Amino acid sequence: MKLLNAITLSTVISLSALLGAEFNVDKTHSNIGFKVRHMMVSYTRGHFEDFEGSYDYDDSSKTIRSLEGIVKVASIDTRDKKRDKELRDTGFFDAKQYPLMKLRLIKHEGKKVFADLTIKKTTKRVQFALEDLGGESKDPWGNIRNGFVLKGEINRKDFGMNLSQVLETGGIAVGNVVKISLEIEGIKTQSN
Repeated sequence: MKLLNAITLSTVISLSALLGAEFNVDKTHSNIGFKVRHMMVSYTRGHFEDFEGSYDYDDSSKTIRSLEGIVKVASIDTRDKKRDKELRDTGFFDAKQYPLMKLRLIKHEGKKVFADLTIKKTTKRVQFALEDLGGESKDPWGNIRNGFVLKGEINRKDFGMNLSQVLETGGIAVGNVVKISLEIEGIKTQSN
């Protein structure tokens, strides 16, 4: 039994190395942002300050082979502390009970990227448009970097964020469709 466990562990480690991410997301040069209709006339924008992720990028085929990321919901910033507090509350993200959002790549096909997004206790497949896929370049400190932009949208109600206030003129104060923008820059991990 010990031998079987050792072989299984060795296989998992080997597969992890084979499929493992080559780039770590550089938080200081990346942005996890969104915008949503406000009062049916304009957009409110926001972003998350605290997140991490990694991805595997094949420069020869210009393909993202894997992508995993987490966002700490409590780090939401819409430049309005009262609104941020409301978004962290149970009517929206319920950050105390569900502190993390998660994203995992399913496949990359040309200009389309499909990923599973988990918010609260719901996971849904989201299609992103791949924009601005950069190649690799070396920074002044010898690090290899690359980056890309993913844009998609979700219906917030699909993820249990149902709070709505109806306006006197019709419509709702906060739109249901949330446009997501992931602007990612990564640093290639050093091989041992």
